[in-house]
Amino acid sequence: MTEARPGPAASSSLWEREAEIADVVEAVKALRADASSSGSLLVFSGEAGIGKTALLAEARRIAEAHGCTVWSARGGETVTSVPFNVIRQLLQPAMVSLMPEEAREYLGDWYDIAGPALGIAEPGERQADPQGVCDGLVAAVRRLAKREWPLVLILDDAHWADQETLQWLVAFAERLDDLPVLVVVARRPGDVSGERARQLEAVAAAARPVLTLSALTPDATAGLTRATLGEHADAPFCREVWAVTGGNPYETVELLAKVQDSELEPVEASAAELRALNRSARGRGLVARLEGLGIDATRFAWAAAILGTGISLDLAAQLAGMQRDEAVRCAELLGAARILTATEPASSELAGGDLEFVHPLIASAVYRSIPDALRTAMHGQAAWAVTESGRGAAAASRHLLEVHPDDDPELVEQMREAAREHLAVGAPDAARRCLERALAEPPLPEVHARVLYELGCATLLTAPATTISHLRTALDQPGLDGDLRVDAVFRLSQALVHNDQLDEAVRTVDAEAARLDAGPTRMRLQAVHYMWEGIHAGEDHVPGRSRSLAELVKTCTGRDNSERALLILRGFDAMTRGESAEEVVELCDRALVNGRLAPGLGWTDTEWGIELLMMLGSSYAYADRLDRAESLFSEALRSYTSAGWSGGHLALAHAFLGLAHRRRGRLRDAETTLRESLRIAERVGRGLPLYWSATCGLVDTLLARGDVQEAWAIAEQYGFAPPYPSTIVLPDTRSVRGRLLLAVGRVKDGINELEAAEKAAAARGHHNTVMGPWALDLARALASDDPARAAALATDARRQAERFGTDTAIGEALRCAAALESGQRAVRLAAQAVTYLEASPCQYEHAAARVEYGIAARSVSELGKGLTLARSCGADGLVARAEEVLATGRGLR
Repeated sequence: MTEARPGPAASSSLWEREAEIADVVEAVKALRADASSSGSLLVFSGEAGIGKTALLAEARRIAEAHGCTVWSARGGETVTSVPFNVIRQLLQPAMVSLMPEEAREYLGDWYDIAGPALGIAEPGERQADPQGVCDGLVAAVRRLAKREWPLVLILDDAHWADQETLQWLVAFAERLDDLPVLVVVARRPGDVSGERARQLEAVAAAARPVLTLSALTPDATAGLTRATLGEHADAPFCREVWAVTGGNPYETVELLAKVQDSELEPVEASAAELRALNRSARGRGLVARLEGLGIDATRFAWAAAILGTGISLDLAAQLAGMQRDEAVRCAELLGAARILTATEPASSELAGGDLEFVHPLIASAVYRSIPDALRTAMHGQAAWAVTESGRGAAAASRHLLEVHPDDDPELVEQMREAAREHLAVGAPDAARRCLERALAEPPLPEVHARVLYELGCATLLTAPATTISHLRTALDQPGLDGDLRVDAVFRLSQALVHNDQLDEAVRTVDAEAARLDAGPTRMRLQAVHYMWEGIHAGEDHVPGRSRSLAELVKTCTGRDNSERALLILRGFDAMTRGESAEEVVELCDRALVNGRLAPGLGWTDTEWGIELLMMLGSSYAYADRLDRAESLFSEALRSYTSAGWSGGHLALAHAFLGLAHRRRGRLRDAETTLRESLRIAERVGRGLPLYWSATCGLVDTLLARGDVQEAWAIAEQYGFAPPYPSTIVLPDTRSVRGRLLLAVGRVKDGINELEAAEKAAAARGHHNTVMGPWALDLARALASDDPARAAALATDARRQAERFGTDTAIGEALRCAAALESGQRAVRLAAQAVTYLEASPCQYEHAAARVEYGIAARSVSELGKGLTLARSCGADGLVARAEEVLATGRGLR
């Protein structure tokens, strides 16, 4: 606890910690036993001064004695706003030991993603995805851990860790099952709220049962007192030590040190003086003791407390207004008083820190003792000094956050620059704080709207409702003109869509488009209008929408991205309406440049958003051009992975690639990809459209595989039931939910769900029988009780399929018609279905048609062909059905 005092006091806080130490020893031995074993997480919780730091120091000693590599870090009360602060500390030993090229080699593709957050690489031009950076940091530590096995990570004062580090810690703790690393964390209970509190609870949930440290008993306090002061310390004196400190190990150690310093005899006659001595060891007593060291030492301690972390002797001297030799003298004086201590050389080298406070309680007491006005002024001076030292606006921003608003245009620009730096490394919350502080200054009138716009962009991914407020205010003020204003309108509409306010998004875009003259800018907003209407799943379809879009597209040649966007939107609209598939493909092809996405219209370009390209790929997928759909969605996955976008974009890329695999009939690949999509979507947040896409696609795939019970379990676990989102989900939610209900025997509920799908499709004008196959399933479900309606549904579905014109659509309609017939008519229809689906790229449907034809025609040959296809698709249900018929052999020829 007190590094300046060796001997018994050095291990004083380990009294009555035998059980906790045994847990550490057990975990270290398990780590050492096998390089392929799973990792573990220990979390120690306790009030301030209860001995957490000493226990972690013992954990380090034990681990090193067993030949482990140990990396450690500590949170700080005054630096919680500094993103990635604690994980940078944690990885310092590795960073010091690696040359730049070695770091790139070890981190591989993650170097450019995680490197900027760690301060070892320059950020890229694009705003970093926070989830991608977090995943990059997890991957970085995993790779370094394999090199450094056996590795122990120690994190003290986790309640004061920055939010970005805690996000990493949560993700890393979830992956310890297959990584031999021991993580030891100490934290106080409470003291935290909001997102950081949630993250700490997630860490605790991933640990063994959290171990809560208790205060020392009277007997332990007496033993510690005698071990420190001598066996002659009498019982009344020892009892008073316990009464004064409440058994708090830190206070006990400091009190006993004060007893030694004052040469007080540890006997009953001296016990009355203990309370006064204890007051001098903490709170105002500590401050009085500090002031007793002189004004220079006090001023230097204040400067160190303002810096908080990475306390550079030179920077503290500059902030305290003294020469270096004078600062050295003050540091020595504060070291002798057990207030400051020197840092480890390796830590000093990377963090720029020569000093640190002996204990967080001391740091907090010194910081709070600085008069308010002076503390604010010193933060301003620290910001200037940090900037002058070349550490950048982001490093200075934590000090500027503490400065009172004062109409300072320069501070506004500093905070805007700091926000850009934070966004570049994947810390949008830090950027938000900087921009909110810039607004409080406030900015000059001509800059105000731009700051609001930047704040809206910074919160788009994390707080759509907040983004809406900022961007609306920005658009109501002067200062946003031309392309910047149009971009603000587009981002506002995006935020409204993400906030489930799709109608308002359309109205916002329309109002801005009405202000503009004809040209590319207005056309961009017109395309956005149709894009949001195109993904709306509501039943308030605008009459004539498709017609007006078709009229607008007639003049489009694909000469710029606004025209290309309109071509894609028209192709998607035609696909959903079941118009000619050839026309759908022709429209989509015209939106490409030499068969590829145009510059500025790529997956990671932000001008248009992901929705447009998902519409393009989906149009190809349902028009039987699965080669192009798979190519597009695979490109999306590669683009997002290489750019480190690990949030909603990556979840959607997996979901739509899974859709393409499902359409192709590669059901095993589809299931794997969709499960990964759902894992990522779960991390992003439930209820979002991407979450529905992943869940619906997985349920649909499991039903195709024949795993009905697992499909139902997924639906129950992830809430796949009404109410559905306001945006279109592919595959169609009601159709898939209806088929699921039929599969589990809830026939009436299934029919009701499919009839709801029928109503929704009619309201939207969606007549694509492959995208929304409700009619085919509903006809089969009604075949026994209402054969006339079933036949009408099948006839209409066949007419719509022939209008669309793909082999898949026609073949599926024929399969349904065959299922409603018997005898030779059923055989002929089943044979026709096989003919069409044999030419289709959808192998699962082809396999199902072969099996059904084989059963209808009693053909061993056709059943064998269907069985082979079903096995190649991973359609276990079809396989079982075909094998059962073949096994009986009755009536087959």
